[in-house]
Amino acid sequence: MIKKLFQLAFLTLVYLFIALPTQGQGAKNPVIHADVPDLAMIRVGDTFYMSSTTMHMSPGLPIMKSKDLVNWEMVGYAYDVLTDVDDMTLANGKSTYGRGSWASSLRYHNGTYYVSTFAQTTGKTHVYTTKDIEKGPWKAISFRPSMHDHTLFFDDDGRIYMIWGAGKLSMVELKEDLSGTKPGTERVLIENATAPSGPNVGLPAEGSQLFKVNGKYYLFNISWPKGGMRTVIVHRADKITGPYEGRVALQDKGVAQGGLIDTPNGDWYAYLFRDYGAVGRIPYLVPVKWEDGWPVLGVDGKVSDELDLPASKGLIPNIVAPDEFTRKKGEPALPLVWQWNHNPDNKLWSVTQRKGYLRLKTGRVDNDFLLARNTLTQRTIGPESAGSTAIDVSNMKEGDFAGLAMLQQRYGLVGVKFENGAKSIVMVNAESGSPVVEESVPLKQKRVYLKAEGDFNNRRDVATFHYSLDGKTWTKIGSQLKMAYTIPHFMGYRFGLFNYATKTPGGYVDFDYFHITDRITEVKAVGENYKAK
Repeated sequence: MIKKLFQLAFLTLVYLFIALPTQGQGAKNPVIHADVPDLAMIRVGDTFYMSSTTMHMSPGLPIMKSKDLVNWEMVGYAYDVLTDVDDMTLANGKSTYGRGSWASSLRYHNGTYYVSTFAQTTGKTHVYTTKDIEKGPWKAISFRPSMHDHTLFFDDDGRIYMIWGAGKLSMVELKEDLSGTKPGTERVLIENATAPSGPNVGLPAEGSQLFKVNGKYYLFNISWPKGGMRTVIVHRADKITGPYEGRVALQDKGVAQGGLIDTPNGDWYAYLFRDYGAVGRIPYLVPVKWEDGWPVLGVDGKVSDELDLPASKGLIPNIVAPDEFTRKKGEPALPLVWQWNHNPDNKLWSVTQRKGYLRLKTGRVDNDFLLARNTLTQRTIGPESAGSTAIDVSNMKEGDFAGLAMLQQRYGLVGVKFENGAKSIVMVNAESGSPVVEESVPLKQKRVYLKAEGDFNNRRDVATFHYSLDGKTWTKIGSQLKMAYTIPHFMGYRFGLFNYATKTPGGYVDFDYFHITDRITEVKAVGENYKAK
């Protein structure tokens, strides 16, 4: 009897220990430690939807969903191809790195979902509509001009507006079918939206997102004062046409640009993002309280590390995911986590020509990795991540180069080169801005294993590269890549599977799988380089 009572007491204590809240059980900022910039968000019932920027990638304008604001999954893209001009097809030496489509606006109105964006590549404003945001299809509308960082807004009286600009913000009314602007309706909405953040203007107020709460209009913008940090500015008005009064709403850690979202139970948050080095621009959630009709962001003006929301279950497999390249009947050829670097040539890739493999075939001659077509990419994730693959290189042609990349302007590659009748495992480092072959190891077999690791802890931003001949024992190769987030590409580093020809098109390689993990095998001291021996 005493033994049973002791067991019962012990089990009760265990239950209480499990049931009591403990530190670290909830969500933490950043809610997504990956490149998801320029986010726009809506809630429909108990489901949240988010759009973001992926610029030159195809498909583009990603749509994600969540039930708790923390755990997000990809559900689709608004478009497969933005346009087929040379810049998007990497033709004639052109590219659209850092351009393509930018900051989107996401809305739900009268049973229809709307997501709009603008593109320097096309010189147009693009609007995509659907009745089913998770399955589509999306209808595309476009018109000139390209309205920079605009916000689409459906007012209660049925009128449709766009607000856009930088510093001086303008507003125009749209036609009912969203096919263009109504003549004579354009007006300056706020002459100097940057003013609340002070006179030292660096980045003028942009990133407009408009909301209507309790009959008042709230316009969110970002500015970046010289010598300061990214700053959230909010303007408020009783009428959409103004006049607007503005104030600084948040200035902490450089977390800025976004808007407002409420939960079904009445809590409010600001969704924003932070520039965080080579991994990219990463989303944060900031609690919002309402005081005197103003949204007050943060806790005592600061961005909290801890959030009163469910904990993250991790970014794998809903933001990034491994892929064995096996497809069941009816499944899409590529899961949503994949995007091509620019528009692909769909004749030159397949997941069916060899079961369980991704085949990348060369169709033209290229001499620059950044201008080669059909590089298939996924985001890197922080604070650390590793991507690995195995390649069958037996069908390469002289001059071909295939492998695994860490893609940005200052990229790193590990792959197989076929030169002078022989294959070698090669590591290329473009940290200086120009590609340098750091090491070359002869390859005598047709299958090789490659791995790239990214250490983004505390913005350390270094990548290391490895190869294996058996998939078990790994050898470092080349030099450590000091990753850098560069404005010409305007995107966090991505893992990329590539194959391009430098002499004769028509060769191909078969990728057996792509594996991604949120751990790296070894962390080295800051600034330490290595040469694999």
